[in-house]
Amino acid sequence: MCITLIGGMDRLKADYMAAARDAGHKLKCIAKNERNFTDKIGNPDLVLVFTNKISHGARDKALRAAKTRGIPFEMLHSCGVSSLREFLRQN
Repeated sequence: MCITLIGGMDRLKADYMAAARDAGHKLKCIAKNERNFTDKIGNPDLVLVFTNKISHGARDKALRAAKTRGIPFEMLHSCGVSSLREFLRQN
């Protein structure tokens, strides 16, 4: 499964990628509301947003982009690697 992760902490990007790889998923990280933010989301199987480390505006843009493209959308409040691992284990 290909997942686009929005939010989180820049310094944990390698850990997020490793956790996803260990669970058998491909992960793309977008840490903040950047230029061409919605274009960078791409066309993954799932958009996952860590809501405590991203602005409301960026979250809303991601939600709109996912809905228009018909991509499933999930939100997690915590941005820890363990939260990501638990989410990947459940899904």
